Amino acid sequence: MAHELYTRTNQKIFFAGLSLESWRKAEEGRAMNAQALVQSEREAALFHLYGALLGLCHEIAGYYRLPEAGAPRVEQLLTPQVLAAAPSPELAELVELAQQGETWLAELLAAYQALFQPPQAPRQAKVDPTLPLITAVSVDEGEAPLGRDVLESWRQNLKSLALRFRETLSEC
Repeated sequence: MAHELYTRTNQKIFFAGLSLESWRKAEEGRAMNAQALVQSEREAALFHLYGALLGLCHEIAGYYRLPEAGAPRVEQLLTPQVLAAAPSPELAELVELAQQGETWLAELLAAYQALFQPPQAPRQAKVDPTLPLITAVSVDEGEAPLGRDVLESWRQNLKSLALRFRETLSEC
């Protein structure tokens, strides 16, 4: 493999695609551990999408020779301070996407960060002291996990963004 920055980005986008394909197969299968396989592939896809985003940030930082070019986390590169120190249109677009909570990039970053949070039960105030202290709960309740189609759309968005950025980053 060449030692060019773009190869890592491409590799991570490809790996995310492999995880999404394995996820699809796990959903279609009837294995006893199908639910665990789906969760595993969901997390693997998020991991690789984050890695692809980091790779893209490294491409941009390397091209513009930013001092933060070796940053180990996306959040260290997508800050207004880094952008102010070395303005570039590609970095500005990524910073803007990351800071607007409703964009696919902000959602990807939030989903990746959520992987590292411990499970938390929803907070409920006890109204009646005569209610039992122990209640039955269902593990299916709560927020629905990200769907495969959402992660695939993030992968496609990241892929098209990388291709578009590379056209402007190449010196002709």
